[in-house]
Amino acid sequence: MKYLLTTVVLLALLQGCAPVIVGGAAVGAVAVADDQRTTGTIIDDQGIELKIGKAIDGVETLREQAHINVTSFNGVVLLSGEAPDAPLREQAEQLARKTVKVRHVANELAIGPMTSFASRSRDSWITTKVKSQLFGDDGVSGNQIKVVTEAQTVYLMGLVARREGERAAEISRHTAGVKRVVKLFEYTD
Repeated sequence: MKYLLTTVVLLALLQGCAPVIVGGAAVGAVAVADDQRTTGTIIDDQGIELKIGKAIDGVETLREQAHINVTSFNGVVLLSGEAPDAPLREQAEQLARKTVKVRHVANELAIGPMTSFASRSRDSWITTKVKSQLFGDDGVSGNQIKVVTEAQTVYLMGLVARREGERAAEISRHTAGVKRVVKLFEYTD
């Protein structure tokens, strides 16, 4: 009887989650369908991020003394965050460079102490504002552009036409809180 009751409760809970699960899958499918990269490249980029992240975590000094974000788009890797000194910054870059399917590494790691939770929260808010503005602009395809913010610097990645990349950079520059914009686009024209 306990087994039956537990099963019924779990099924009832799952029914409430079904729209969220199905909706999330639908949004993910739309994002993949609107992406100019092939499904294989998208999977490769995810694998690159995981492999580099694991390699960085495997180095105790990097794991404990640095804050490193790894972002890959079409084999172009962005390292953002902070490392306490130049040798650790270089070590993180070398780990990224030797990862299979990495075509280019943009090492944007700042040398200095790790940022605070408040700073990272501000960066997340900036990313949200930039993405919202990109999605709301007719001259930019928001799904084509990956936005990463670190220390109020916005990094833009993606496969875009030059005009679209310039428009995205302009929108980002005029977003409150943004100090600098770095374009890491690959241009389709």
